[in-house]
Amino acid sequence: MQTTASFLQYAENALDYGVMGILVLMSVVTLWLFIERMMFYKSIRIEDYKHRDALEVDLTDNIGIISAIGSNAPYVGLLGTVLGIMITFYTLGDVGAVDAKRIMTGLALALKATAMGLIVAMPAIIAYTIVLRKVERILAKFDVMQEEQEEMRS
Repeated sequence: MQTTASFLQYAENALDYGVMGILVLMSVVTLWLFIERMMFYKSIRIEDYKHRDALEVDLTDNIGIISAIGSNAPYVGLLGTVLGIMITFYTLGDVGAVDAKRIMTGLALALKATAMGLIVAMPAIIAYTIVLRKVERILAKFDVMQEEQEEMRS
């Protein structure tokens, strides 16, 4: 009985720190990439590019990661919730008694992972949208500059 209890305690801690750790890491990576992209966009000189595709490759570097984090963070949170609920029910089944307080506490702690996943995903999607709009604006400026240069040559 003691071994099962210590295993369940270990599983709860691993789940809590593991899922929350992954979500915090995803959040930090998103913030870091967003700041990096914004700094790059401020420093870019579109005059240095001859081809639109080369500019687009440089502009879209790493934004797929922001999108992937935004779309997958809720799933990481949901996985934490499902595993937390499984541990809660296993603990209750192992004890053999139904304690409403223990069930509610276990479920509330499990749902914390879903909430954290959403908290990570929403800013990531907002950051991705902002970055994508900035890319579109820079590419539009490049197109305008190219058209003006062609008109001057004509």
